[in-house]
Amino acid sequence: MSDATCAGRKVDRLGLPMTVQTTGIIALPVPRHSAGTSTADAVAPPAYTIIARILHWVMATLILSMIPLGLVIANDWGGPLQELLYGLHQSIGALIMPLILMRLVYRWATPPAPLPDDIPAIQQLAAHAMHWCLYALLLVQPIVGWVANSAYGEPIEVFGGFELPPIWPEDRLFSEQLFAIHGLIGTVIAGLVAVHIGGALYHHLVRKDRVLMRMITG
Repeated sequence: MSDATCAGRKVDRLGLPMTVQTTGIIALPVPRHSAGTSTADAVAPPAYTIIARILHWVMATLILSMIPLGLVIANDWGGPLQELLYGLHQSIGALIMPLILMRLVYRWATPPAPLPDDIPAIQQLAAHAMHWCLYALLLVQPIVGWVANSAYGEPIEVFGGFELPPIWPEDRLFSEQLFAIHGLIGTVIAGLVAVHIGGALYHHLVRKDRVLMRMITG
């Protein structure tokens, strides 16, 4: 055996060594992967699909707009735009109802990848609990607003295109109570959203993991 193929190594035309396996008289190249990578990693599916990411960011945009909008109309800070802002608040709330249902159905049908194993179990439990509380409140909140408007006797006109039918008989006292509950739920949602954003930034800036990037790039 020549020196060029000694000890199971072969020199290519450029003079660089290639690892080979020798079986009889045939020398077969052995594929090598760079350190820290694998074939499974290269074809691993995203943590969140493109549909899940689009639904998330559309919902995030609507919710982040609703929080200051609700604060303004609840305190009559809108001035001459008060009625316009109130109608916008109602329209966005009506849009959130089908979107949150779509998000929940899609998440059930296409669950995301689990959180990284190095995240403590108590943190994972807290994250899941916060997510499901937020989902539940986002589902309940527009329904409470719809019932409150129906009890007040005021129709909900969605972006000037159509009206939602009333789902409760007129009862002004009950309407006032529901609007108070609506405001309380809105405050809780704002708090959960703040915690959610803070947690995402903590993962990205402090832990420097991919938890935030999973929802941006998959």
